[in-house]
Amino acid sequence: MKRLLPLFLAALLLALLTGCGAGNGSNSASGGGFVRDNVTADSWETNGSMDLDVYPEEDGMFDAVAPAPPGEAPSAPDAAGSGRKVIYTASIYMETTDFDTASLSLSRLVEDCSGYFEERSVSHRDVYRSGRYTVRVPAAQFEAFCDQAGQICRLTDLRTTEENVSEAYYDIEARLATQRIKLERLQKLLSEADNMADIITIESAISDTELQIECLTGDLRHYDALIDYATIQIDLREVYRLSNTPQPPQSFGERIVGALYSGLDGAVTAFEELVVLLAHIWVLILLLVLVGAGVLALRRRKRAKAKVKEETEAQE
Repeated sequence: MKRLLPLFLAALLLALLTGCGAGNGSNSASGGGFVRDNVTADSWETNGSMDLDVYPEEDGMFDAVAPAPPGEAPSAPDAAGSGRKVIYTASIYMETTDFDTASLSLSRLVEDCSGYFEERSVSHRDVYRSGRYTVRVPAAQFEAFCDQAGQICRLTDLRTTEENVSEAYYDIEARLATQRIKLERLQKLLSEADNMADIITIESAISDTELQIECLTGDLRHYDALIDYATIQIDLREVYRLSNTPQPPQSFGERIVGALYSGLDGAVTAFEELVVLLAHIWVLILLLVLVGAGVLALRRRKRAKAKVKEETEAQE
């Protein structure tokens, strides 16, 4: 019996150590491996108060929420691409010899396409004017507007872009749905909290969540505005003669006659420019004439004196 007693005590000690190790392992699996996506209202309370050690605020408390139920998931684009979110933009450069008529026609075109002017400005340079317009038209009318804009006046340049923002749009939409679910659960936890410290912590999390919802909602509205209505920048310039106007093929005789008329037109233009230049510097020309007349008078007077002197010396 004395020999068996130490063996019995050793077996009992080994069994106790094995049981303690298993208990610690199970606690580590259930507590240390905490998953925030499976938060429930019961896990917020320990003996009637919130266990803030389990939910440290500095680690992003309340940031993770359980995934949305199947019926609450945001919509996403289907495989066929019918849910694509595209932003259409265009830059149009035009010129005209009749600015008033072109501007009126542009306003009518915007109205016919159910659009509006987001911004417009007209500037003057000498006797010519130029207009810069920012037009918003429904995305469905984007191509029709660009096609008809070239019929108003001379189209010198047209650039269009299509930016697919589907990925960014649906990402924001999903984040917004998650934040709304998070807000609902925080509000539920707030109604169940009975500790002032817990109430303050939850209210702070609710405030942050509401701010996130407001920002994400604003981002979606901004995207919706750009997607629903295309943005078109228009530069309309008034010119004396249209540039790069296409001409039909000409015969040799027509080219000779055209060259003669062009030379005559160039000579007339050069003469007009000379007259305009003289009109600009007429004061300088008048001064030069007066100075030249004075110098000439002095020279004549000097010559007269010299001649009189020569005659006087000859008589002597």
